[in-house]
Amino acid sequence: MTKLLGISGSLRRASFNTGLLNAAKAVAPEGVEFDTATLHGIPLYDGDVEAESGVPAPVEALKQKIIAANGVILFTPEYNNSVPGVFKNAIDWLSRPAADIRKVFGGRPFALAGASPGNFGTILSQNAWLSVMRTLGAELWSGKRLMVPKAATLFDGQGQLTDEQTRERLRGFVKAFADYVAAVKAY
Repeated sequence: MTKLLGISGSLRRASFNTGLLNAAKAVAPEGVEFDTATLHGIPLYDGDVEAESGVPAPVEALKQKIIAANGVILFTPEYNNSVPGVFKNAIDWLSRPAADIRKVFGGRPFALAGASPGNFGTILSQNAWLSVMRTLGAELWSGKRLMVPKAATLFDGQGQLTDEQTRERLRGFVKAFADYVAAVKAY
């Protein structure tokens, strides 16, 4: 059984990226256990808080989900042509203490996907994640990228994916990543 974790980088209830994450779980192929996570409850990173209280419980819970997964998909919005602050903040917390970086990120396969109301479907956000993930030692999968442009026309008001062509693209993306993760896991 290949275990994948999808993390939505948006806090909005009807987020396109949370909708894409939920649709990915629904189309995961047989033999894939697909878990999901959000960033709700993760505070802003503060080194003083870390020194006084350690890593907050919501961060530790997300760390454990990542560690339990064979591969992780980041469903990233694009804010001002880059990564959303709330998502970067969560990754910063996940890298604390520094001794945990290897067990959370080191060599673990990560993939990038995203939906945006704009015409380019999170390409700049996905590009901005590359240096962050490389710095943390993640194994960034480059087999496919999933960028969903004009998301407002593909999701309903509750954030549910309604476009079948996009669903099929997503199905292929999740399957290809799961196959890659299974192959890497076999070594």
